[in-house]
Amino acid sequence: MGSRQVTSWQDKNITVAGLGVSGISAARALAGLGAVVTVVDGGDGEGHRARAAELGELGISVRLADAETLPDGTELVVTSPGWKPDSPLFAAAAAAGVDVVGDVEIAWLLRGENAAPWLAITGTNGKTTTTQMLASILKAAGLRTAAVGNIGTPIIDVVLGEQRYDVLAVELSSYQLHWAPSLRVHSGAVLNLAPDHLDWHGSMQAYAADKGRIYEGNTVACVYNVADPATEALVVEADVEEGCRAIGFTLGAPGPSMLGVVDGILVDRAFVENRQKNAQELAEVKDVNPPAPHNIANALAAAALARAFGVEPRAVRDGLRNFRPDAHRVAHVDEVGGVAYVDDSKATNTHAAEASLAAFEPVVWIAGGLAKGATFDELVQKSAKRLRGVVLIGADRALIAEALARHAPEVPVVDLDRTDTGAMLAAVREAAALAEPGDTVLLAPACASMDMFANYNKRGDAFADAVRELAAESAADTV
Repeated sequence: MGSRQVTSWQDKNITVAGLGVSGISAARALAGLGAVVTVVDGGDGEGHRARAAELGELGISVRLADAETLPDGTELVVTSPGWKPDSPLFAAAAAAGVDVVGDVEIAWLLRGENAAPWLAITGTNGKTTTTQMLASILKAAGLRTAAVGNIGTPIIDVVLGEQRYDVLAVELSSYQLHWAPSLRVHSGAVLNLAPDHLDWHGSMQAYAADKGRIYEGNTVACVYNVADPATEALVVEADVEEGCRAIGFTLGAPGPSMLGVVDGILVDRAFVENRQKNAQELAEVKDVNPPAPHNIANALAAAALARAFGVEPRAVRDGLRNFRPDAHRVAHVDEVGGVAYVDDSKATNTHAAEASLAAFEPVVWIAGGLAKGATFDELVQKSAKRLRGVVLIGADRALIAEALARHAPEVPVVDLDRTDTGAMLAAVREAAALAEPGDTVLLAPACASMDMFANYNKRGDAFADAVRELAAESAADTV
């Protein structure tokens, strides 16, 4: 099944699990290559039926309201990333001796003979930002590239599209890596590891192992986080090509075969001659937007992958300067009464919230939502000294309140017991009342959003709207 040739797929009976973006992409592509495709999905809403009708016009069968039964004659199952490994459909596939793979695996198998190399990024937090930074650096080097994978255009569509690329910047989730056994990239990076999605993987060990798949078969560099020994351990365990190097990144001064920071300068001691003694200046800390510590680490990881691909130092600097982060990632919204308001709604777990809190002091912290099984003691212990006050929202706010009571009892806490559309405005007003000039009011929930909002974007939008309303009220008061 390792060829892009139509004969490999012609008349092959393939079941695609999931009628989302990646599932539709896989179904279209495989049907176009001659496979007999059936899509299964547990939903049966109006949107599901509309998408099923569109696929039906392409000769693709869709079975709604049944995500558990394996269609007769199935020779391969292609799953969407979010489907859990213990899904009944996959148990049925295993019983029938049928392999289950993901859309990334299919994209990898469908590459042409002269396909663009992949520079791949995973980690608990920072994947999207780092992938976009990498794409910006590659573009600054004059290379044809795109940020793909877990972001943007489905990767199968990119692989089969008419646009030719020199190299791809690929974000990969642990879900995608779990279902991509054949993946062997040019160079890969694991940014960090912290408990997340354990309900899906079953254990931290299994989660880490899936992240570590990104290093398998690397040819040039395995990029790891010096401050996170678990990432280096994954490099040690990986089976790589002869000559592939372990490249570390650190916020401190780098040793040989590392990238790091010296006197406000991002420097390279990995891809230089005589790295025992020499270092190459790449960019300044101020070139990173925003220059928060965790984002500087993202920039170093992106730079390491770019340098592994042979990119010149100037392109690293120019690419970082050109980069603009997506919304809701440590985004400065406004300043009202000498208090800065920062939206990091994307901080949906404790590891991300810890990194966000570490960038500011003093902080009035707006937190809470769906905890996804997380605990908050370590986060509160590490961040307590930075906290001016805390405003708690969301379904699992009591868990954070309990951690604050244990580890930061002196910090004032407002427990906001409401989920209506005005809840975020109320939270921002409560935070404003706690804040003093020079403080930062930070939305870094450490939780998922779906208890109150459709997604973290909507939560961040609500925060920004509330801040703008507060600013308008403040301006009116001064007239």
